[in-house]
Amino acid sequence: MYRLKTSSAFDSAHFLAGYEGKCANIHGHRWKIEAEFSGDGLVSSGTKRGMLIDFGDIKSAVRALADSFDHALIYEEDSLRAETVSALNAENFKLIAVKFRPTAENFAEYFYNELKEQGLPVSSVAVYETPENCAVYEEKT
Repeated sequence: MYRLKTSSAFDSAHFLAGYEGKCANIHGHRWKIEAEFSGDGLVSSGTKRGMLIDFGDIKSAVRALADSFDHALIYEEDSLRAETVSALNAENFKLIAVKFRPTAENFAEYFYNELKEQGLPVSSVAVYETPENCAVYEEKT
């Protein structure tokens, strides 16, 4: 089996609505997405001969995911008052509402599914919210 890894990072803020502790407040992270791709066989002909997948393709896909969340306030849908969202939008802040609580665990699954939907042979995704702490998502085999 062959495995390739690539990573990309983004800076954003989030908070965990309903959490009892520091993370209930808006705070920021330098998030890092580390994606692993795997497969048994290599391309046998053409310009990608000898490759599992072109590094350029996986780097581009992971970078695009990171860029889409960069310098934003990420929050769970319906966790902020409509007036708050309206006021932040009026100030031209970049807001991203997600359907899940914005934890490293949920982001790992979200990014995994996004890469899989692109047809990439993703096998796992780790999301670091600090250099020492990450959550990993991979499907059961």
